Amino acid sequence: MNIIKSIGAVVAGFAVTAITSSAVDAVLESSRYLPSGHIYAATPVVLSVILYRTILDVLGGYVAARLAPAHPMRHALTLGGLGTVGAVAAAVATWNMEIGPHWYALSVAAVGLPAAWLGGKLFTRGRTGVPVAIPA
Repeated sequence: MNIIKSIGAVVAGFAVTAITSSAVDAVLESSRYLPSGHIYAATPVVLSVILYRTILDVLGGYVAARLAPAHPMRHALTLGGLGTVGAVAAAVATWNMEIGPHWYALSVAAVGLPAAWLGGKLFTRGRTGVPVAIPA
């Protein structure tokens, strides 16, 4: 049963990251801060997208660690590793398309794992690993 909980923790971390990222993208596109479609954006806009996606990657790592039945850092890092593999695959698949600067795709791939690690660390900081008895 723990394997199902482990998979669920990683999937939940991914879902939180993907859903919140899509929601922020939609809000920023509707406010015309982000261009719609495959149009280049100004460098400060692209940097702001990298920033908020990194923050959301931290949140996903935190959620994966929080929901993990055991070894929370392992779950956060699994999420980060899968995200990095996905980002590299997306960068390779879109490399020759004119949808944005190449450094954006590379930076998304580069920050996924460290961000998920940070999310896991934020959850585990101060925890001793000793179970706490809850009074009945």
